[in-house]
Amino acid sequence: MVSIGNEWDEVLKGEFDKDYYQKLRQFLIREYRSRRIYPDMYDIFNALKYTSYNDVKVVILGQDPYHEEGQAHGLAFSVMPGVPQPPSLVNIFRELQEDLGISPPPRDNGSLVNWAKDGVLLLNTVLTVREHQANSHKGRGWEILTDRIIQLLNEREKPLVFILWGGNAKAKRPLLTSRRHLVLTGAHPSPLSAYNGFFGGRYFSRANEFLVSTGQEPVNWETGR
Repeated sequence: MVSIGNEWDEVLKGEFDKDYYQKLRQFLIREYRSRRIYPDMYDIFNALKYTSYNDVKVVILGQDPYHEEGQAHGLAFSVMPGVPQPPSLVNIFRELQEDLGISPPPRDNGSLVNWAKDGVLLLNTVLTVREHQANSHKGRGWEILTDRIIQLLNEREKPLVFILWGGNAKAKRPLLTSRRHLVLTGAHPSPLSAYNGFFGGRYFSRANEFLVSTGQEPVNWETGR
């Protein structure tokens, strides 16, 4: 039914057969037929497709996809090339520049695909949304699946970094019980909260320092131009 095309297929084996996912699937069929839903149905699982289970170095948790035309493509905080960067992403690039000196890409290039290919799992806790309606697919079952994904990563032997920005992401902290991993938290990068604990968090350099200290290659945080 769902084919990711990498290790996630085995790691999540049986998950898509469970009752909650079957109900979610029927809901999504109705939604995609009757409304404008983002991302495109073929992009829903892009975060998992780009970053296989054992390749994950860093997890950045988002809430739900962008809900305006052309923005969402299955990676948290990322937008399609040619789409103006949303304010939260502008602030992420600003923090990246202050942390590592990496200049932001042009404002019409907010794609984070290069991060995903280099081991950054850009996972929203809800994977679909109605146009113009933030959180419209909240509570429909996606959270059960994404909590399971977080738990499976928590169980992994190879250490990784979890970056939790904002209240919704921080609410997943109880799932992260293993001391092997590093958990970094901060305010959400939204302009409404970025000055209250997001800026100055040095998430990118701290993540790389941890990866190197555990014998892994650091993430290349360049996004491409």
